[in-house]
Amino acid sequence: MWAVVGLGNPGLRYAGNRHNVGFMLVKEAAKAWDIRIRKPKFLAKTGEGRRAGERVVLALPQTFMNESGQAVKALLAGMEIPAGRLVVVFDDVDLRLGEIRVRCDGGPGTHRGMASIVGLIGAGFPRVRVGIGPVPEGAEITDFVLADFRPAEKKVLAGSLDRALEALELVLDGRIDDAMNRYN
Repeated sequence: MWAVVGLGNPGLRYAGNRHNVGFMLVKEAAKAWDIRIRKPKFLAKTGEGRRAGERVVLALPQTFMNESGQAVKALLAGMEIPAGRLVVVFDDVDLRLGEIRVRCDGGPGTHRGMASIVGLIGAGFPRVRVGIGPVPEGAEITDFVLADFRPAEKKVLAGSLDRALEALELVLDGRIDDAMNRYN
């Protein structure tokens, strides 16, 4: 079984924010794999189903971004999923809008949601980073990530979400090296 967790902030107020790209990608995966994400479980909205014959749980933490680790830790413990079978999808201001990166493990960088997760469960899990940057000169990073995408950015975002879903599929198929070679 795999757990795929998208990072973001709960509530309609944040739905279109740059910081909610992880939620957006997990919702795209849910559509593609015909999984309904509704059930509140382990501090997250979750949905379970099958993808390519294997069980998968999709999760959207409801703890707000900076406390994402609480939901991830509860999900992994409650469903008895090892950290190596977790994939976290999240936004990255250090990548340009349209770029994605796949990693098999590593530190959190400057992302506070990832810092929360790594602080509670360690760093040994794959992740898919979706670029939302750069932060405009003189702008506050918090204001930037909590702003909605502009209309002109939405087309680029749609393309990066499509590629990120393809990368996620490769990771779940056990082909993370292929995903890194193709998308990094």
